[in-house]
Parts: sequence; structure tokens; C-alpha cells
Amino acid sequence: MAIETSDFRKGLKVFYNGAPYSIIDFQHVKPGKGNQFTRTKMRNLQTGGVLDVNFRSGETLEDPEIEDKKMQFLYNEGDTFHFMDNKTYEQVEIQRDILGDQAGFLLPEMTCQVMFYRGRALNAEIPQQVELVISYTEPGVRGDTATNVTKPATLETGVEVSVPLFINTGDKIKIDTATGAYLERTAIGNG
Repeated sequence: MAIETSDFRKGLKVFYNGAPYSIIDFQHVKPGKGNQFTRTKMRNLQTGGVLDVNFRSGETLEDPEIEDKKMQFLYNEGDTFHFMDNKTYEQVEIQRDILGDQAGFLLPEMTCQVMFYRGRALNAEIPQQVELVISYTEPGVRGDTATNVTKPATLETGVEVSVPLFINTGDKIKIDTATGAYLERTAIGNG
């Protein structure tokens, strides 16, 4: 299926120069003189590299035939993370460097969206928000409710995040996996 520049949108996957890319950003440009073009920023789905490309108006690209599958995170061995398709029980491995920072928010049995290109797992998208338990943080003091004051806390997965002063060991909090930012406390622990 051919994709024209007028069809571009953020997140659209295209085949360019022999590789699959995802469009990060684009802008349709109409100069005073000359032809219209689309200024595009794309991420290579295999290498993670970012490319800036200008396409002439009406130029077409191919669909890379990316397949997304819902898979369950099973476990990790060092820097190798194992996922399983719940329907076929097929298992795939994805390396930590491909997962990036989101690897630190994975819990066993978490459902993720795994992207495949030509039968090879390229990446996994974890949920935008996850709930994790604080395994250690300095004790909070009653009355510590000042806004924008934070302290470090270690999550059950071993990742360290910044949390408000009133958060304690054993509390369950909601985290934004894209930024690693604390969103809210969802349960008070007994720690």
C-alpha cells in the first residue's frame, strides 16, 4: 500500500531506504517560490537512529508491514527480556538497549505491545502508566506536604525515581513510563 505525504501523521510507520521508520514529526511547507514539500523527522525502527528528510508534495512511500502483537512480559536474564504471545505461546527476546529506560518499569505478567518486522521483534511498548511498590525511601515526616519538594525512592524493579516527601516504603505509586515521573499514590503501605 502506498502512503502519500498528505497521509503523514505522528506515529505512522513507513518504509524508506530499505528500512522501517516511524514518523516523529512533520510539517507541510509551502514556500513562496518552488514546489511544496514535507519536512519530516523519522526514527529508524531497527536502529533507533533519527533522520531528517524532505519529501516532495505527492511523493509516495511504502507500508513497512509492521505487525503489532499483545504479549506478556515473562522475565529477564541480565539484559535479555523474554515476552510470550498468550495465544500461540511463542516466546521472543528483546535486549535492554532496545527497550531503553522503560525496561526498568516492567513487571512479570505485564501485557505489552510488541512490534514485529519481517518476523523479528523490534521493540515493546509498555503501558503509559504503571503501579509499582516503593521498596525503599527515607521515612516521611507527618506534615511534609510541601509541593514540588521530592526525595529519591527505589521501586520494586530497582529503578530510582523522585517522589513527594509524604511517600513511604511500601506505598504503591503510579508512574508515567515515558518520563519516569511520579503521578500519584494509589495505596498506602504498612512500611
